[in-house]
Amino acid sequence: MGALLLNSSLCSAKIQTKPALPLLPKLPPASVSLSPSRSQVVRDLAKTGLLAVLSASVFLSDPALAYKGGGPYGAGVTRGQDLTGMDFSGKTLIKQDFKTSILRQANFKGAKLLGASFFDADLTGADLSDADLRSADFSLANVTKVNLSNANLEGALATGNTSFRGSNITGAGMPAHWFGYIMSSDL
Repeated sequence: MGALLLNSSLCSAKIQTKPALPLLPKLPPASVSLSPSRSQVVRDLAKTGLLAVLSASVFLSDPALAYKGGGPYGAGVTRGQDLTGMDFSGKTLIKQDFKTSILRQANFKGAKLLGASFFDADLTGADLSDADLRSADFSLANVTKVNLSNANLEGALATGNTSFRGSNITGAGMPAHWFGYIMSSDL
């Protein structure tokens, strides 16, 4: 049975403390000015204003750029947005992601929407006439009262409860498997 010995020299050691830091920093002499010069302030404001104008002009020139991002369908994402009445006519929006977006009365006339996703989107009253919608995905979308006249729907996908009720499909090139959806929607 061993005895436990305590080293008393460790117990009596003094704890060294550091001097307290000053709460206020040292101020420079009164002769040194801390404020920026007037010309520097004007230059900084001009740079900031120019940057703001350039940023706004990019977004105003193409409404789709305001929703740019990333995702599985490409760099341009408009997923889950309320884009009611937006004008995308003639735009090139290849692989654009409109999943779960509200696109009521949106204008896509003549737009290039190859591979775009309208999965579970609301396109009620939208104009997709003359649009290139090859390989677009309309699964579960509400395509009610949509103008699809002369649209190219080659390879496009429509599954689930996609509704085409009241839509204009005159001259639209659509896949053969769509006829079941079209007929069941009572155009």
